Amino acid sequence: MESLYFGLAAALCWGVHDVCVRYVSQRVDVAAAMTVVLATGLVALLPFSLTEADALPARSAALAALAGLAFAGGTYSLYRAFAIGPLRLVAPIVGAYPILSLLWAAATGTPPTVLQWLAAATIVGGIALIAILSDESGTASGGRRAAMIWAGLGGTGFALTFALGQAASGSGSGLSAIFVARAAALAVVAGVVTLSPGRGRFLRAPWLLLATMGVLDAAALGLVLLAGGLPHPEFASVASSVFGVVTILLAWAFLRERMTLPQWGGVALVFAGIGYLGL
Repeated sequence: MESLYFGLAAALCWGVHDVCVRYVSQRVDVAAAMTVVLATGLVALLPFSLTEADALPARSAALAALAGLAFAGGTYSLYRAFAIGPLRLVAPIVGAYPILSLLWAAATGTPPTVLQWLAAATIVGGIALIAILSDESGTASGGRRAAMIWAGLGGTGFALTFALGQAASGSGSGLSAIFVARAAALAVVAGVVTLSPGRGRFLRAPWLLLATMGVLDAAALGLVLLAGGLPHPEFASVASSVFGVVTILLAWAFLRERMTLPQWGGVALVFAGIGYLGL
């Protein structure tokens, strides 16, 4: 049950983060925004990671670094997918990453039950229903194939992030593992920004908003990875996938975006699946 709570808290953080992305994405390019978000999140994590007395074992450090690389790739792919294709096409593909998390759990000796598989499928199906029925007016159009490829890479990147990060944090040095993962992600994204033109866009960056996003993103990733030391850590990955639903609900509540009755049905499916996993 604790893993589920961690995942839901992560979904809330990422949902708020994604609402902010709608504003930021129109003012700062993806790599620049990711650099500031990752850097501020890393600074926020520093005092907490220093409280751990034990050094991170070499194997855990390597897994955490790989998790960071996967997170950087997944996040970048997510931004690219949403820039190319409509939400109704991209979101269901990205939101299906819990299936990969459950496959990983099965491969590592903790196979989910049939009903747990059905619950996960219900969650993903609810997310897909909400996304498919979303109003896409004004959304950037582009090649469907490219959007699907980027979305698939994004979902795979997140699934790898959680699997590798939870394995790293399972050693008992969870905060140190999260710090290493985020540092690795920052190194990759900062390298991309350094080697690419347009660095002057930092001058127009909404720094306070990006810093807030960094704290939210670090908290969300930390919650999912810290679940690695709890029973059924894959449930945290499944529950965190509802961040898209949280984003839609926040947009409905604060941005006055329309929610139809079938979409509310999708929300009910999502929380029914989560409720079963928590039993």
